[in-house]
Amino acid sequence: MSKKFLTDVIVQSTEMPAVAANQLAADLIAAIKTEIVGTGRFTLPDFGAFVARETPKRTALNPRTGEKVAVKAGATVKFKASPALKEAAFAGLKKAKRKAKKG
Repeated sequence: MSKKFLTDVIVQSTEMPAVAANQLAADLIAAIKTEIVGTGRFTLPDFGAFVARETPKRTALNPRTGEKVAVKAGATVKFKASPALKEAAFAGLKKAKRKAKKG
C-alpha cells in the first residue's frame, strides 16, 4: 500500500479534490506514526495491529565475504493480522487458486 493508493481511495469514495485527499492521506500516516512512537502500538479493528519491538544486538555474516559483522541493537515495527483479515486473505487465496486451475 502506498500514499498514492490511499489518496486514490479517498478521492473515489468522497469525491474530494486530489490535493486535499493527498494531504489527508499524509495526515493519517503521520497520526499512525505518532501513535506507534507514543504508545508502541497501533491497532485497526478487523485489520490488525502494528507493534514496535526492540531488536537485540547480534553478530551477522556478510554474505559476500563470510566475514562476521556486529549489528547494533535497534527497533522495528511488526504487523499482526487480525483473525478477520487472515480469514479474508485465505478465502481470496482459495478463490485465486480455483481461478488459476480453470484457466
